[in-house]
Amino acid sequence: MMRNKKIIIVLSLFLLVGCSRLALAQQEPASEGTSLLTLLSAGGLLMAPIALCSLILCMFSLERAMSLRRARIIPRPFVKRILEQLKAGELDKREAYRVCKENKSPVSLVLAAGIRRWGKPAQEVEKAMVDAGERLGNKLRKYLKLFNGISTITPLLGLLGTVIGMIQSFNAIVATGAMGKPELLAAGISQALVTTAAGLTVAIPALIAYIYFSSRVDKLLMEVDEYSQQMVQAVCGERVNRAKRRVISAESTRRAA
Repeated sequence: MMRNKKIIIVLSLFLLVGCSRLALAQQEPASEGTSLLTLLSAGGLLMAPIALCSLILCMFSLERAMSLRRARIIPRPFVKRILEQLKAGELDKREAYRVCKENKSPVSLVLAAGIRRWGKPAQEVEKAMVDAGERLGNKLRKYLKLFNGISTITPLLGLLGTVIGMIQSFNAIVATGAMGKPELLAAGISQALVTTAAGLTVAIPALIAYIYFSSRVDKLLMEVDEYSQQMVQAVCGERVNRAKRRVISAESTRRAA
């Protein structure tokens, strides 16, 4: 269910970009032969970096949508099984570490960090898992700054195109006295409007992607932290010592009987 929702959101981002560009193409319905490519070319050279940002946004949105799947980061059947086995005393340190290494999911690396401190005080186990969790968080936040950067840069590129377009229009007025010839002003005004619209068309989906994926990472890390706390309680020295005492007591009772 969550996977389907994530796919829908990413596809919505792509649809927003596409619809916005179609809207740009429809701004001049009276012009025969006006196409999306023609309209975009009216924006001048600054349309190239804006288009590049759009392509990068689409590529990395899809990459993050695939990489941040819950089933990939936190395979719940594996996590629940290993925690239950540890609490039941069915796994020792070596076996539990082997199971985590074989799973190879991001959460298993965090759990393995705690298992390496098997039998140590709870604070030491927790610190090891917190460090591993921070490293995981850095990996999960990969490319998120890219989305934020695109949402900031593309409107500025559009604004720069607007300024350049207006400069061209004023130059046309000065050079040819174009106040009575609107067709001579059209190129500059077109560039001024198209680049602004194109910049916003890319910036808005980029900001949406940044907010969504940042929220997604935070939720995943919160869930990893919850499982980490359970792992601390399962492998810390206090619990291991209690388990040993119970085993010794049970053996003594059995021998006495």
